Amino acid sequence: MNDGKTYFGAELLKWYRKERRDLPWRRSRNPYHIWVSEIMLQQTRVDTVIPYFNRFVDRFPTVGDLAEAPEEDVLKHWEGLGYYSRARNLQAAAREVAELYEGRVPRVKKEVSGLKGVGPYTAGAILSIAYDQPEPAVDGNVMRVLSRYFCLDADISKPATRVDMESLAASLIPEGQAADFNQALMELGALICTPKSPSCGGCPVAEPCLARLAGREKELPVKTKAKKARDVYRFAALIEGVGPHAGKVLVRRRPDTGLLAKMWELPHIEAADAAAWEDLAEGGRGLEAALAEDGIVAKATERSAFDAQHVFTHLVWHIKVLPARAAEELFVADRTGYEWVGPEQFELYSWPNVFRKLLTEYFVDRAKEKDE
Repeated sequence: MNDGKTYFGAELLKWYRKERRDLPWRRSRNPYHIWVSEIMLQQTRVDTVIPYFNRFVDRFPTVGDLAEAPEEDVLKHWEGLGYYSRARNLQAAAREVAELYEGRVPRVKKEVSGLKGVGPYTAGAILSIAYDQPEPAVDGNVMRVLSRYFCLDADISKPATRVDMESLAASLIPEGQAADFNQALMELGALICTPKSPSCGGCPVAEPCLARLAGREKELPVKTKAKKARDVYRFAALIEGVGPHAGKVLVRRRPDTGLLAKMWELPHIEAADAAAWEDLAEGGRGLEAALAEDGIVAKATERSAFDAQHVFTHLVWHIKVLPARAAEELFVADRTGYEWVGPEQFELYSWPNVFRKLLTEYFVDRAKEKDE
């Protein structure tokens, strides 16, 4: 077994040093940059993350800059990545680092693991990549590689399996080469040992891979399917202003806690089910009444309602959007959470992707109509 582990580490490192991708967070051992990148990369593709990472560290180049920034600014620079609780946790942890560790990301496992939002994988990535400590960094890519290489049938969705995988990964780390080894293991899973179609022909450790030898490389790892995301039905109003608010749209801020906290959206209501959703959409019934309870009088325009969707890990929002117009020169300064927003102010606000896309298209279309 030890010979097999030595072979695995040596061949993997040789491959990685030749084939590794040039990624911005790999150009230094800056622990803050590594930390930010690892939080962003959770459930997000590398190519998607790169521009967000560059923009984020340009705006918040140090832990102290992130700690001192207004939360709205942090969310704005995270906008589009989703999972906004991660951005809030990252900033909260940056404040902990500023207060407890003089702005330096700790290199002690207990300390870095105690930061808000830092789990075993992120802690292992920071300690190994930034400080070259022999700590495992086990994510989905790594569990897939190890499951196949050692032909393991344990369900990788179970916490006990992750613990066992961490122990196995730690035993594989070549002395003094934790940073490159852990990144190589992740890289192999991302580029070669992929979920559905592993490229065994290009794998540097394919020869002794037990799953390949057993013809099981496509059936491993074993993973229990996640529960299906729950469907939620919402009916939103895209309300155009009149008078001094002409050219603007009425939006509201979400509550300070919970899903998409403090972000901006079109005012909307939730339907009990798909049937009620369709019924509410008939001529704007229900939505107009709900808005009226907040003192907002609006009527549907001649424009047709249209559908949109927002997918979360555990939820799918089905949104029917009703174009409407304010029935009066509505002032909302005294209505907590509501504001009129035009194209000039749009980028100053943080939006969930679905409303960012809707309003971007709306303002572009209105500008075209004006030009015509």
